[in-house]
Amino acid sequence: MTEQITFDDFLKVDIRAGVIERVEPFPKARKPAWKLWVDFGPEIGVKKSSAQITVNYKEEDLIGRQVIAVVNFPPRQIADFMSEVLVLGLPDENGEVVLLGPSMNVPLGGRMY
Repeated sequence: MTEQITFDDFLKVDIRAGVIERVEPFPKARKPAWKLWVDFGPEIGVKKSSAQITVNYKEEDLIGRQVIAVVNFPPRQIADFMSEVLVLGLPDENGEVVLLGPSMNVPLGGRMY
């Protein structure tokens, strides 16, 4: 059973919609990963993330794709790259990440609640 949280706890997690605008290989990561630049609109701007999604996604699959991310975690240094947001996903049947995203386009920076 998972630990229960209050609704107020849930509201502390700032989960927003963004669009991937830039992708680069991340050869210095311990596991294969992409460097992502995600635009969350004028309020938040472009934030960087490292994502271990190379099995299911090629660079051309990612550019222009809307994703869901936690934007209020503290930045985290991964090798020589500062990851500023956590792009969210779920494991497929092989344990590889499948990105979460809206089923239709939504405004950039839209908050999940």
